[in-house]
Amino acid sequence: MLSHQLKQHVIDGEKTIIQNPTDQQKKDHEKAEFEVHEVYAVDVLVSSGEGKAKDAGQRTTIYKRDPSKQYGLKMKTSRAFFSEVERRFDAMPFTLRAFEDEKKARMGVVECAKHELLQPFNVLYEKEGEFVAQFKFTVLLMPNGPMRITSGPFEPDLYKSELEVQDAELKVVSMCMVPASKTAENATSGETLEENEAGD
Repeated sequence: MLSHQLKQHVIDGEKTIIQNPTDQQKKDHEKAEFEVHEVYAVDVLVSSGEGKAKDAGQRTTIYKRDPSKQYGLKMKTSRAFFSEVERRFDAMPFTLRAFEDEKKARMGVVECAKHELLQPFNVLYEKEGEFVAQFKFTVLLMPNGPMRITSGPFEPDLYKSELEVQDAELKVVSMCMVPASKTAENATSGETLEENEAGD
């Protein structure tokens, strides 16, 4: 699994962070240095199985346009579909359900994907009976340290582990990722949590 550098209209930038690589992937993965003001989508996947997800042939419904590819589409349906993709989504991912006529979108996507104008986001599966969890956030690399700018529904207080991080450097990084608590935010604005709740 890769975490990618983000740029304007680009969700898979040149620099990547590889998670749980094989020996061959370690050799092939290009090393890069983090720089101030870069942005990354940190994508963490944890599996109770071997962590080797496979494509089971499920129909893909999410795609993104590859701006580096060009091809003269033959079918009228494909041309109309691709024109709408360019106009509405540019190079960002989209789902076929976003189209008014999903049936025509399913027809048009075939030729576009065949000639690599669109890249599919394949559905991957772990072995049956195993569990997979994903946690994703966006982080800015600021001069005073990393700053998480998106947060999901993850509440660390609800989860207790028998294991803990041993590496001192990783502990420092994880401390920087923890968002400020709601009470700390309210204290800076001169309100207390009780005052906020009373006003609601």
